[in-house]
Amino acid sequence: MIADPGLESATEAFEASLTPIVQSLAGTVEGVDRAALAEDVTREAFNLAAAFVDCDEVHTDAELWSLLVIFAPRLGGDLLKATPDDLRRAGLVTGRRTWLDTPSTLLDLLARYDRRHGTGHARTYHDRAVAIAFAVAALDPYTTETELRAIERFRATMARAGAAAGAEGDAAGVPDPATLGGEEAGGPPAQDDLGPPRPLDELMAELDDLIGLEGVKAEVRLVTDLIRVQNLRQERDLPVVEQSRHLVFAGNPGTGKTTVARLLAQIYRTLGVVERGHLVEADRSDLVAGFVGQTATKVVEVFDRADEGLLLIDEAYALVRGGGNDFGREAIDTLVKLIEDRRDRVVVVVAGYPEEMGELIGANPGLRSRFPKTIVFDDYTTDELVAIFSSLGERNGYRCDEGAEDKLRAWFDAQHRDRGFGNGRVARNLFEAAVARHASRVVDVEELSDEDLTTLVAADIPDLDESADSAIRRTPPPQPPSPT
Repeated sequence: MIADPGLESATEAFEASLTPIVQSLAGTVEGVDRAALAEDVTREAFNLAAAFVDCDEVHTDAELWSLLVIFAPRLGGDLLKATPDDLRRAGLVTGRRTWLDTPSTLLDLLARYDRRHGTGHARTYHDRAVAIAFAVAALDPYTTETELRAIERFRATMARAGAAAGAEGDAAGVPDPATLGGEEAGGPPAQDDLGPPRPLDELMAELDDLIGLEGVKAEVRLVTDLIRVQNLRQERDLPVVEQSRHLVFAGNPGTGKTTVARLLAQIYRTLGVVERGHLVEADRSDLVAGFVGQTATKVVEVFDRADEGLLLIDEAYALVRGGGNDFGREAIDTLVKLIEDRRDRVVVVVAGYPEEMGELIGANPGLRSRFPKTIVFDDYTTDELVAIFSSLGERNGYRCDEGAEDKLRAWFDAQHRDRGFGNGRVARNLFEAAVARHASRVVDVEELSDEDLTTLVAADIPDLDESADSAIRRTPPPQPPSPT
């Protein structure tokens, strides 16, 4: 058997990076066997690889042979003459998946040393261990969701130990105030101004920094991890099971669908799925014409604009809501054809209310196979809406005193979370209303402190029976002081 080059390379990198670190940390201790320390690092790599082989409790011959070919020469002993069946009978891999849930002694040691000395050794462990995880996932042609979730579970374990600190882009992933709550105030950057692809760590940090959306973040990580595994297999000329990149985003307005789509477009660009990674937004009016022969042309034009990027079709269910003479069905038929013809050039995300999106996918047999995955965007909780409001305040130089925060929380609690609830945009509208009321309250105060100018009090928060929009309309603009 020949060693898998990906796992071999990942193991070598783990050993080359971690062995000198461990030996250096133990250098001040008398009687330590440096050769034994090197073997300990190799055993750590073996345990990691075995844990990811075991994560789905299915131990294929390809996976077990890879472990043997790579680690038997390093660790010796009975491994040198073992076969996959020997490993199964001995249970050498069975149960190793528990490694994914508890930081190892080595990781804990590195993390504690980092906290005392400000080093980044645990981050090195994190990066090298993740490389082993992806290499194992790439051993079989089809990567299961269980394997991908195991990678994320292990990342969470390392993060709890402090290993994820210092990731590239941690400071760069702070979301813009316009995107907090999931809706952008401005349009996307010009397609020619996208700059170079951003590092994946930076993009994932920006995703993590978004308020709420925990289920969405987990699903995007799975999508990202699967592409990374498939890229590894392609690099080694291994067969890859072709899977659709197109997605359904189901959720109420203001739940972050556009924000996540824009990040996903950049993630796809960084991973090589598309070349440009820009986002093109469209709705029914961009796709459906009023005359025979024009609808297909409009759909093609939208696809042309989205070429090598991501096309987000908002309220896509509206395509099946027309009457008998409506051309929405023609638009769907054209969409299905172009999605297939340009599957290597355009990624399509259809978005809208959950129930209606199911109706859309069922309207054409070709849509169901091309949109196999739905990501659900849940409504924001009161805590998350308060956090969005507070973040907007921080970015704009405002803060709530205790009374304002209590009234703010009560206001969100009183809102009906029914169909069409605006979520993040409600928080933004409420913030704008509070700022307007604050301005009207303080404009005639003769001597204002900085605290007066930046503190929102209970009177600035609209009453419970007011909507955020009506509160803005009812608030008179601040008038300049009368001349004396």
